[in-house]
Amino acid sequence: MSLDPVQVMKVQDPMPSTCLSASNGDSQASWDDSKDIHENVDSTKKPKSGPVRRARKVEGGIFFPKPENAVTIAVSSRVLFRTEKEQKVFEQKGIEEYLRYQVEHENEPFAPGPAFPFVKALEAVNSRLRELYPDSEELFDIVLVTYNHAHVGIRLINTINYHSLFIERFCMTGGSSPIGYLKAWHTNLYLSADAEKVQEALAEGIAAATMFMSEKQIEVSETQLRVAFDGDAVLFSDESERIFKAHGLDKFFEHERENENRLLDHGPLKGFLEVLGKLQKKFYAKGHRMDCPIRTYLVTARSAASSGIRALKTLRAWGLEMDEALFLAGAPKGPMLEKIRPHIYFDDQMFHVEGAVEMGAIAAHVPYGIAQKYPHKKSTNAGK
Repeated sequence: MSLDPVQVMKVQDPMPSTCLSASNGDSQASWDDSKDIHENVDSTKKPKSGPVRRARKVEGGIFFPKPENAVTIAVSSRVLFRTEKEQKVFEQKGIEEYLRYQVEHENEPFAPGPAFPFVKALEAVNSRLRELYPDSEELFDIVLVTYNHAHVGIRLINTINYHSLFIERFCMTGGSSPIGYLKAWHTNLYLSADAEKVQEALAEGIAAATMFMSEKQIEVSETQLRVAFDGDAVLFSDESERIFKAHGLDKFFEHERENENRLLDHGPLKGFLEVLGKLQKKFYAKGHRMDCPIRTYLVTARSAASSGIRALKTLRAWGLEMDEALFLAGAPKGPMLEKIRPHIYFDDQMFHVEGAVEMGAIAAHVPYGIAQKYPHKKSTNAGK
């Protein structure tokens, strides 16, 4: 099986970007000469009926947490929604016809994409947090990020309202890179279909992953957010993976035994696990440990007895609790993820991402570390 993220449009002389506190299509392209796109387009159509989105209300108006206090999740429109048809219009007919098509269909909502259940689960956690801490700004705050021109914004807002999502912040960058905006939003996690932009975000110290479309998708919980992580090159550095790639499995085990009391360095998603843990502790403080709406999983190909102790000691030293830990000793991860049913699973190796998606699990690739240079081969079992 081979997975490819939705092809990203090329940038040529992008127009200035638009960032708004409201809501946002995600295709990089030239946006020149597009200001007349509304000509000859019927703007009298009425949106299709759908559920009405309700904003959070507080005394004095609608409540929006400050970015520095919130857990900010930036999501590309191409992983939140299904936009393959629109992508084909761009590829076959060019940018002007693409924009015209979007305006003509702006009252037709996009279907949910792979990140949609994850975002809905974030909103469910927010609802529980607001019940327990009405005045707290420590909430998930979702920012919709798109390479699209602002003309596409109406369709995206209509879609957000149709699906009753609470997304009020978005950036439409008109073909330019969103990375600078991600830093300004204090982004804790960025999910995109563009592997290059994900790598750019990782290089800037922003937790990020590439998501993929899958026709098969298992049902996930509507009341509990489930997030699963690989270990090396995701939560931890790729130090141990480098030993395995260079010297083989026996040397890897020897290295881990010799260094079991030396902490692993942090990986690109350690910070995201930390903020999840911080929110979990808010529920624990109110007596909701057993029914906490956030649950975390470590799903690693490491062997428990041979190399698992170092990983667990590192997490404990960091003050991080993992609700469940699965040490698979090289066994396929897909069947385990099918049972966990995570809203998202992060792994640095496409081999494991493909296996998860084959089972219908929602998986995201973290393009970080030595595994990007030496892809996993089916004939070998990594120790991580």
